[in-house]
Amino acid sequence: MADLLEIRDLKVSFATPAGPFEAVRGVSFRVPQGGTVALVGESGSGKSVVSQAIMGILPSAGRITGGEILFNEPGSPPSIDRAPIDRAPIDIAAFDRNGPELRAIRGGSISIIFQEPMTSLSPLHTVGDQVSEALLLHRQVSKSEALELTAEMLRLVGFKHPKRALSTYAFELSGGLRQRAMIAMALVCRPSLLIADEPTTALDVTIQAQILKLIKDLQAELGMALLLITHDLGVVANVAEEVVVMYRGRIVERGSADDLFRDPRHPYLKALLAAVPRFDMGPEDRLVPIREIPPISETKFLAPRQVERDRPNAPLLTIEGLAKSFTTRRGGEPVKAVDGIDLAINAGECLGLVGESGCGKTTLSKMLLRALQPDAGSVRLRDGDRDIDVLALEGRALTEFRRRVQYVFQDPFSALNPRMTVFDILAEPLLVHGIGDAAERRARVEELVRLVGLDRQQLKRYPHSFSGGQRQRIGIARALALNPDLLICDEPVSALDVSIQAQVLNLLKDLQQRLGLTYLFVSHNLAVVDYVADRIAVMCAGRIVELAPRRTLFRDPQHPYTKALLAAVPTPDLGHKLDFDALMGGQASNPAAWPQPFTRDETHRPRPIDLGGGHWVEALGALPVGALKTGALT
Repeated sequence: MADLLEIRDLKVSFATPAGPFEAVRGVSFRVPQGGTVALVGESGSGKSVVSQAIMGILPSAGRITGGEILFNEPGSPPSIDRAPIDRAPIDIAAFDRNGPELRAIRGGSISIIFQEPMTSLSPLHTVGDQVSEALLLHRQVSKSEALELTAEMLRLVGFKHPKRALSTYAFELSGGLRQRAMIAMALVCRPSLLIADEPTTALDVTIQAQILKLIKDLQAELGMALLLITHDLGVVANVAEEVVVMYRGRIVERGSADDLFRDPRHPYLKALLAAVPRFDMGPEDRLVPIREIPPISETKFLAPRQVERDRPNAPLLTIEGLAKSFTTRRGGEPVKAVDGIDLAINAGECLGLVGESGCGKTTLSKMLLRALQPDAGSVRLRDGDRDIDVLALEGRALTEFRRRVQYVFQDPFSALNPRMTVFDILAEPLLVHGIGDAAERRARVEELVRLVGLDRQQLKRYPHSFSGGQRQRIGIARALALNPDLLICDEPVSALDVSIQAQVLNLLKDLQQRLGLTYLFVSHNLAVVDYVADRIAVMCAGRIVELAPRRTLFRDPQHPYTKALLAAVPTPDLGHKLDFDALMGGQASNPAAWPQPFTRDETHRPRPIDLGGGHWVEALGALPVGALKTGALT
């Protein structure tokens, strides 16, 4: 197969106050016409810098210092009705980044999908205007023709009402639809090469699977080549034909996907594969991050909790009938974010809470912390031989409760004050709650940073000078500062590289074992939850639809939504590729689309059915115990 793009010995350098920094150091690879190549590596490996060099959109401090980027477009774009024109390969690296030659290629012959659609789309312009802009720049069409072609492309990428979508704004769309709008913008000119830079990192696993299927289908229909940039080896196994592995600006291994997954040779690639959570891991198996956090043997200020031996499964937190609705600015019926949740979190366990964005996971978590006031229901926290009514707490009693329940946020950068040093961030909870004098607070902070694998020399630094994984460890240390009983971890690893994710997951497991902590671990990725959780609750449209011990849930899922979540998790195994048919055509999270006896609407309210062994599932009717197990209802 002829090469559409060939990169030869590419070098990219950035000007810094300390001198030039070489981000890409002699990279060479090819993208065949119509083929799919994955560029794999951790953050900072140089993947995105390569894509920026190809597109001519390097930051002002960056410049290409060597090598060639040869683009061999096969002919005219297929949307123009004239005979193809053969062209000699052109060297993109030799063009002025602001010159007309590169502007003619960028967006027309080569397009890019960025990682974060919300920051890549203009909040001031409609989706129709933004997608049609590329057509008006690169094709000889009128405004009305451009909007017609835009509506057709929006239909192709999965908008149910494409003409209505033309007048919508980015903030009115879900994360999945925003990414589809970005894909439509990239493909509307029918480019020869599509660069997808982490196109599914911020998406739920079911939406991610839909986007991957969409890209594959559009690639086959339009005959374009795909350069996929990602750190997710599960995605690579389901999409790529060839794989290029980058580490610190260099290529350390490359070859066919079959060769690299079945017989990885370089230690870095082996380490990446070992860091990925898998469903078949045993209770003693452990993820192997590239850089392990060394554990500390003793803690002076953080006292381990002992689970009562006579009540090993006594609930620490009990939730009954919890509900919360929100009204919209446009009026209409209130939206039920949480719709009558019953749940118990046992002392010393990790309860996983999984579901897609918008299902109510974070709303539930905030109500448990009293950051939101529920409309109905009760929350009780066990305190020795008595239960505390959490929703009735006020003043000092509420402050004392918040010492016992702490929160680890999804985005560590926005959760940390950029104007405070690490020492001030970790000492702030101690100051607020009046714990210790200055000397004791310093000793406590130094113990916290050692506990999460950081160095006391880093206490004077600010959050921006740390990596994403280090910032998350700072967030965990802050949550532990008050020696809480319960940690609510809200998507704590969703934005991290796979190796950093493994590092943080191992840290959380070690801390739970060492300190006797109780976790509510919120995530959309069942493979991650499977690694850390003892029991798993599956949430959809404000309700818990299935609850089971983790091994039971993965061995014998019963609810159609649970099955769709499991089917949507990509694994780095060529023998277990995504089953797109199991995703219910994108309707997995729509209760009205579920088969009987699981259908839920205003007139059909399911109830939890006990299947035995701690396994519950929501279904309609008075079902006999074990009916689902026998296959009578599946």
